[in-house]
Amino acid sequence: MSLEEMELNVGGTSFKGVWIAVIFSFASTLGGGIWATSEFFSRLEALEESVVESQSNTETVEQRFDDLRDQWTDDKKTMSADIKVAQQQIQDAGIDQLQGKLAELGTNLATIMNRQQELLSLAEDVTNLDKSVNDMQNTVQRAEMITQEAQKLQSTINRHGQEIDKLWEGLDFLSNPYGN
Repeated sequence: MSLEEMELNVGGTSFKGVWIAVIFSFASTLGGGIWATSEFFSRLEALEESVVESQSNTETVEQRFDDLRDQWTDDKKTMSADIKVAQQQIQDAGIDQLQGKLAELGTNLATIMNRQQELLSLAEDVTNLDKSVNDMQNTVQRAEMITQEAQKLQSTINRHGQEIDKLWEGLDFLSNPYGN
């Protein structure tokens, strides 16, 4: 039995020969397109969840960064005040009282050094947080680029859908050109 002799009845409509091959190839193409669209939307949802999670992480990091900046500013003010006190004490100290004042000054300098170490560790934390914020911003930018690509793909899918509808209309006309 050759392809030209084959006949397929679907809903009262008879398809013969090459039309069967055309219909099967069109149906398999349509099925593949539906599967690809489903896979695309699944991946798009995963990306959307990733973007939402990145945004919440960015907000947390920004809050922590602001807190550290405020603490660093307060510590800087305290250290400036400590330095001014030390300078005033040096001016007020006489040479005969220098030994006692040097001991007191040594204590103040130790406090300042401790504060400076705290500030240095805070500066490292701020630097690390700044890097984290930059990484989050890069992630968001990549997600926005992926979303733009997804929109382009959606536009292409819509155009293909319109073309498929037109092909169906053409096939309907060819199967029944007199409109019966």
